[in-house]
Amino acid sequence: MSDTTADKIASERANEAQEHTESLSSLLQRLANAAGERITLKELATALDERSFGAFLLVFALPNLIPLPPGATLILGLPLIFISWQIVAGRQKIWLPRRLANYSLDKKTLVAMVTKVDPWLRRMEAWVRPRHWPLKNHRSERLFGIYILILAIVVLIPIPFCNWLPAFAIAIIGLAHTEQDGNCLGVGVVVGVMSIAVLFLMTVLTTVVFASLL
Repeated sequence: MSDTTADKIASERANEAQEHTESLSSLLQRLANAAGERITLKELATALDERSFGAFLLVFALPNLIPLPPGATLILGLPLIFISWQIVAGRQKIWLPRRLANYSLDKKTLVAMVTKVDPWLRRMEAWVRPRHWPLKNHRSERLFGIYILILAIVVLIPIPFCNWLPAFAIAIIGLAHTEQDGNCLGVGVVVGVMSIAVLFLMTVLTTVVFASLL
């Protein structure tokens, strides 16, 4: 898939975004059908356009919801900080390091992935859809990016059982961002606040326990 094709899809998506008419599942299907022999992450991000931030947040947050070996949380958590910092910085499109941007998938793999997630996405789209989106300008986006950045930092804190809840919040927020669903975003914010509260309680309990042992 060439940059021209990716740009064309992004342009079409931008036009449709004015009315929020195209679902994420339809966009991915169109992207898979338009792909050449291989597609790079850069081309994928270009085609996703303004949805790239939410999509990448979702991709890197979901693995943190399952039990992982020591060190894996750091590997998956750092990209969340990297992405959220770009939102804080006011970037309109996600930037990827050259090595990561040039990583490519063959069309067969892309089609298989899209086919596998399509039923799940379509079920999701019955509940998550464009509505009541509060982030209307760059300032609100950047302020919200700070909130996501805080959650991403919490994901990295090595306290047992405190990683999955902020990661879950980021996944919900990423999902909300791809569809511009204000209701879903609100759920993500609430879960995020809960995760910070849990971290605070766990920190207090850990401090009390260690103090009693001294």
